[in-house]
Amino acid sequence: MRGILPLLCAGSLAAQTLPGTRPLEQTGDLAAAMVQGIFVHLHRLNADAVAKRKPTPDGLRTIIGAADARAPFSVLELVGTTAEPAVRHDSDRVEVTAVRWPVWEGVHGEGLRFRPKGRVAARVVALPDADQDPEQLTIAWKLAHAGIEVLAPVLTDRKNTWSGNPRFRFTNQSHREFVYRMAYPVGRHLIGYEVQKALAAVDWFARQGNAPIGIWGYGEGGLLALYAAALDVRVDAAVVSGYFTSRQDLWREPIYRNVWGLLKDFGDAEIAALAAPRRILVETAAGPEGKEPSEADPQRQGGAPGELRSPRPDEARAEAGRARALGAWIAVHADATNAFLEALRVSPPAAVPPAPPLRPVDRRRRQFDELVHHTQRLVRQSMTVRDARWGKASFDTPERFRASSEPIRRLFQQEVIGVPPPPSASPNPRTRLSYRAEKWDGYEVTLDVYPEVFAYGVLLVPKGIAPGERRPVVYVQHGLEGRAQSMFGTKPEEAITGPRDYAYYINIGSKLAEEGFVVFAPQNPYLSPFRQAWRIGNPLKLTIYSYIWAQTQRTLDWIQSLPWVDPKRIGYYGLSYGGKTALRIPALEERFALSICSGDFNEWVGKLSSVDLGFSYLFTGEYEMPEFDLGGVASHAEMAWMIFPRPFMVERGHRDGVGIDEMVAWEFARVQRLYDEMGLGGRTRIEYFNGPHKIHGVGTVEFLRRFLMGK
Repeated sequence: MRGILPLLCAGSLAAQTLPGTRPLEQTGDLAAAMVQGIFVHLHRLNADAVAKRKPTPDGLRTIIGAADARAPFSVLELVGTTAEPAVRHDSDRVEVTAVRWPVWEGVHGEGLRFRPKGRVAARVVALPDADQDPEQLTIAWKLAHAGIEVLAPVLTDRKNTWSGNPRFRFTNQSHREFVYRMAYPVGRHLIGYEVQKALAAVDWFARQGNAPIGIWGYGEGGLLALYAAALDVRVDAAVVSGYFTSRQDLWREPIYRNVWGLLKDFGDAEIAALAAPRRILVETAAGPEGKEPSEADPQRQGGAPGELRSPRPDEARAEAGRARALGAWIAVHADATNAFLEALRVSPPAAVPPAPPLRPVDRRRRQFDELVHHTQRLVRQSMTVRDARWGKASFDTPERFRASSEPIRRLFQQEVIGVPPPPSASPNPRTRLSYRAEKWDGYEVTLDVYPEVFAYGVLLVPKGIAPGERRPVVYVQHGLEGRAQSMFGTKPEEAITGPRDYAYYINIGSKLAEEGFVVFAPQNPYLSPFRQAWRIGNPLKLTIYSYIWAQTQRTLDWIQSLPWVDPKRIGYYGLSYGGKTALRIPALEERFALSICSGDFNEWVGKLSSVDLGFSYLFTGEYEMPEFDLGGVASHAEMAWMIFPRPFMVERGHRDGVGIDEMVAWEFARVQRLYDEMGLGGRTRIEYFNGPHKIHGVGTVEFLRRFLMGK
C-alpha cells in the first residue's frame, strides 16, 4: 500500500473506532468476503423460492417476451429454388415440402411440412433441438405415417458463424446467445420468439379443422414444447424429450436460457401444471450436452460460460412428481411415441418405412438475419415506447412531474432493477481506523444487511470538525474490479492501491476529504465472479443493483446518524461501473441530494443492443449487462429524470471508449430539456474534457462545492 499510512497499531482500541460502533475485527479480503456472502444469500433465496411460486400464463408470457400479436395468414408459403425444389419427397403415403409461415412482419417460421396422403387424424408441431435440422426428425416421419400432419421448424443454432459484424469483430457467442443479448433489453427473448413461431404454426393448424393438435420437442425444442403447451389451450398434448428437470441450477446453463424472474414463479413443474388438464409427456431420452462458448477460434471472444447437461431419468421423474402434486397431467416414458399418439386419439401405424435421406437446405442464415433485423428495429423504436410511457406523466411543474411519474419509478424498481428482500439482520456497525492522512482519518466500516451479506466501505473523516458542525458527504464509487481503497491515498499522484487506480480515479476521495467533505467509498460487488451472481439473481428477479440498493440503504441509515454529517447533503459520484450505479441508485434512493455520472452516460439501449456500434456490449464479455425490458422503461436520460429535480451532472472524456460524444450529447439533451423546461436548468450540466475513461475532477468538484457546500 503505497502513498498511505495504514494504522496497524495507534492509540487505544477505543480511539480506533467511531462512536456507537463495535471494533471491526474481521481480517482478510473483506471485499471478496462480501461478494461471497451475496452468493450464499442468492442460493438460499433460490431454494426458498420454490415454495412461494405463483405461476400464471400471463406471467410466463411476459418474461419470455411472447406477448406480441402474431400476423394472421391463411396459407403456407412453399420455399424452393431450381436447385432445391420445394417438394422434398413424395410417395403414395407422405409428401414432404419446404415451407414457411409468417409470425410478424419480416419474421417467419420455416422448415418442413410432412403431409400424409388421405385423412388427417391430428396435427403436430415437431421441434428439433437447436443443432438439428428438420430433415433429421425421424419422429416427424413416424407421425406422418400415422396420419398426422407435421410442421417441423428450424431453430436458431449454437454455432457462432454470424455472431458479430464484419465492420467491427465477430464473437464466440452462439447465434442463440447473440440474439438473446440484443433482445433482452427490449423485453423480448429468443425463447419467446421461437415459442411464437411454434404457436403461429398452431394458428394455421387450428384453421384447418377440428383435428387434435400436439407439440413434440427435443432438447431446446423440448423447452419450447413445454412453454408453448402451457401458453396455448389449443395444444392437446405435448412431448418434452431430453429437457425436463429441476431448473434450480439455471444459472449454470447457457445464458440464452436465462429468463428474468423465471425461478421466482416457475420451474419446469409449474410450467407443466399450467397446461393441465392437457397432457404433458416427458421422455427420458438423453438430451444435448456440451460447454459454451466455443474456444475453437481464439480471435473470437465475448461468449458467456454455460453448460448443457442432459437430465437424468431420476431427475425428470422427480420434477414430474412435483408437477403432479401441483395438478399437472404428466407421465414419464423412455419412449413417449405411443402415449403421444394415444393422447391425440391416433392409432399407431402398422409399419413405417425407413425415413428417406433428406439433405438440409440453407435456411438458418435467413432465420438468424430475420430475428436480428426484427430485434434491431425494436431497439431503434424503444425510445418511442418509453416516450409513450413517460408521456402519461405531467410536465407542468417539478412537483407534479415527480408525483405523476412515480408509477414509472416503481416499475423501474420492481421490473428492471429488482426489489431486494427487506434487511433481515441488525446493522451491527463495526469500524476500524485503518488509514491516516494529514487532513483526514480513514475508517473501514461494515454493516450487516442479511445474515450472509454485509455492506463494506471506507469513511474518510476530515480533521478539525467543530463540535455541532455538520458536513456534507460524497459517496465516491469505484468501477469494475475496483476497491473502496482505489478512491483515496495521501500522495497527489496515486490512490492507495497504486498508480493504475490513480490513472482512473485521480485520488478523488482524498481530494474531496481535503476540501472538507466527509467521503464514503463503498465497496460494490463488481469483483469477479460477480457476473455469476448476476446470473443466479436474474431468474429470481434480482440484479446486482438490488444488493447495492440494499447495502446503500443500510449505510445511509448509519451515515445519516453520525453527529457531524448533514443528512440532507449527501451526493453520489461514480466512474464507469460506478457511473452505472450513480444513475440507478440515486434514482431509487431519494436521500441522495445529487448525482454525478462519470465515464458511463450513454444512449443506453443502443449501447447494450446495437449491432451497428463497435462499442456495443454485444461485442464484449459483459454478458450480465442487459436488464430485461429496460428499453421500454428507462434509458440513461429517463434514469436522470428519476433523479430530477435534484442536481445531476455528466462527466465525459472525448476519448472515452465507452461511447462517442455525439451519442452522449443526444441523450444528455433530453435531460437538459427537462430541467430547462421546469425552470431548473442550472441544476444540470455536462462537462467534456480532453481525455480518456477517467475522472477529471474539475467541473464535478465545482458542482459538489456549489450544491453541497453552497459555494
